[in-house]
Amino acid sequence: MPRHPALLDADPRAPFPPVEQALRDPDGLLAVGGDLSPARLLNAYAHGIFPWFSRGQPILWWSPDPRMTFDTATFRLSSRLRRELRRSAWVIRADTAFDAVVAACATAPRPGQDGTWIVPQMRQAYAALHRLGHAHSVEVWEDDTLAGGLYGVAIGRMFFGESMFSARSGGSKVALAALTGFLHEQGCPLIDAQVENPHLLSLGATHLPRQAFMAQVRALVAQPGLEGEWTTRFGERPAAALAAGAS
Repeated sequence: MPRHPALLDADPRAPFPPVEQALRDPDGLLAVGGDLSPARLLNAYAHGIFPWFSRGQPILWWSPDPRMTFDTATFRLSSRLRRELRRSAWVIRADTAFDAVVAACATAPRPGQDGTWIVPQMRQAYAALHRLGHAHSVEVWEDDTLAGGLYGVAIGRMFFGESMFSARSGGSKVALAALTGFLHEQGCPLIDAQVENPHLLSLGATHLPRQAFMAQVRALVAQPGLEGEWTTRFGERPAAALAAGAS
């Protein structure tokens, strides 16, 4: 295993190094450099790799072991939140406010973090993927105000989560519950949640060894998928429907 991450070729379609070459310290760091073009990003995600870096750093590419994931068939909201949602007027939509969701994720305070990895070039890159039908947002609305949301990247029948936010208590959890329900309906069994943190663990994310994660990713990204806008396909879903664990 190399002592240093690989330096990427200038060609955005050049292959990434095998994920097995990722460093153990820091866990998962695989490569440095390149760009955030749609071709490079789609190539990365399809091979279990994602960009994650802070302002002033070069672009860093990661594939940690193990990987945090959600099973779309088993995700459940807490009993307390389901009770609170029974009288909720929130509604959930998809791809109607992508840029606003990314901006909210970029400015949301994170315990133990100073600043954000969703730097301007990242926002521009995912906006480009959204226009191509590969990046999607799920939004929780309270009248005309965002109560929470999330965004990520879809390739084939695999969804790679990127970030979530809550402007109202429980907003991000409701967005995640709606997403898992939608993906389960569409035959998409797995959500990549990238790296461990206490919030993901509290939501029920589980560890998946990188080898097992990659086996599923290879199979799922090769299947006909959910590219294109999701607004019509997702529809408008009342948050109150989640109170019974429904999608």
